[in-house]
Amino acid sequence: MFGFESLLPRPVEVVPAPGSCVWPVDVVVRRSTEQPAEGYRLEITPDSVTIDCSDDAGEFYARQTLRQLRGPGAFRTVSSGQSTLPCGVVTDYPRFSWRGCLLDVARNFRTKAEVLRFVDLLAAHKLNVLNLHLTDDQGWRIEIPRFPRLTEVGSWRTGSMVGRHDGPERDGRPHGGFYTVDDLREIVAYAAERAVTVVPEIDIPGHARAAIAAYPELGPGEPYEVWTSWGISTSLLNTEESTVDFFRAVFDQVLEIFPSPIIGLGGDEVPGATEKHGWFVRQIVEHLHSRGRKALCWDEVLEIGELPHPVVIGSWRGEEAGVWAVKDGHQVVMCPEQYVYLDHRQSDHPGEPIPVGYLHTLEDVYAYEPVPEGMPDTTGLLGTQAQVWTEHLDSVRRVDYASFPRLSAFAEVAWTPAALRDYTEFLPRLREHHLPRLDALGVEYRPLDGPHPWQTRPGVPGRKR
Repeated sequence: MFGFESLLPRPVEVVPAPGSCVWPVDVVVRRSTEQPAEGYRLEITPDSVTIDCSDDAGEFYARQTLRQLRGPGAFRTVSSGQSTLPCGVVTDYPRFSWRGCLLDVARNFRTKAEVLRFVDLLAAHKLNVLNLHLTDDQGWRIEIPRFPRLTEVGSWRTGSMVGRHDGPERDGRPHGGFYTVDDLREIVAYAAERAVTVVPEIDIPGHARAAIAAYPELGPGEPYEVWTSWGISTSLLNTEESTVDFFRAVFDQVLEIFPSPIIGLGGDEVPGATEKHGWFVRQIVEHLHSRGRKALCWDEVLEIGELPHPVVIGSWRGEEAGVWAVKDGHQVVMCPEQYVYLDHRQSDHPGEPIPVGYLHTLEDVYAYEPVPEGMPDTTGLLGTQAQVWTEHLDSVRRVDYASFPRLSAFAEVAWTPAALRDYTEFLPRLREHHLPRLDALGVEYRPLDGPHPWQTRPGVPGRKR
């Protein structure tokens, strides 16, 4: 029987009781103002299951806990029939309100069905934010009916760099795809039913070559193709008022699709950034404010002039920017590449596919502490986010491999107080209880002892840090 030891993420309090309950059984749900946001109290007796919660998210997470207790069969599309639940009381609530994961669909497109599946996987881990990276130098993935060339031209490229290198070699395979307005509304609604908020990201004023390829007047005036390289392009949006107006219109369409109170606009990796680029970013930030939304920007924007308050800062280049931003009165999501970039290599195993970036083992991710030293207080710390950039993840199988089980470890970091986390306790719980759930879900995760032969990518160069 799967008992309370199988829970992931780890709950705040578990009080076991004698006896067991045979599932299926009716579940009584009671709204209670005594429970915190997203929290719940789950009581299992031999003949009943009762959920006390203050909101829909709390009920959803309580039902996820029941699913975990029922065993791996509960994670299959077709129910495996009766199961036995341990009796007791689980009292639980999340550590952070922002427990996110970025999925980059700009570099390598993922179909609508694959995005919906990724939402399911986030929800199964009680993660509640999908930061959907929709535009970049290598592709524009969101339909903007007023500007059809963004998808007609900007959504596909003639080929892609294979691995990471400085040479001219490309695979010669056209790559593309985009989401219609209806596709994105479906993704948003599907996620909301699973207590996940979709936060879109439209990159400005850098990472914009796909947009410039579609409308050259947005750039320096010369024609460009959608980029086939990885890295940081020097193709920037110009800072003309007409270009700002263009993106005000783009973001108005984004706001019609995404009800998220926070909207991503990038602002990162702008080679040769000037005060005019800072002005560009501020215009869009203020436009979002005028529409009742807040901007999520990467931490470089702190260096290109005074920002209107409030702005949410994604602290990705390290932790120092996040500490500084909180001191300056901004809100912060901690997502430093040194700890939680899941496209980075998982080991120094010789078969590790396309080894790039820092070394992030499963244990490293589990050990990450989102409250850094020097943080003056945590009132401005919304939470933490893992990043799945996809330059080197060209299929859903590669996304699975890079994400799991490290994202399972991260989910516990984001939900569970640091005092309740212990890797020596987590690892057997992961191995014995949670990996079978991932198997049942059809997730092609990285085995704990190294990649399967078919998960390797021999001969494809990486770039370690």
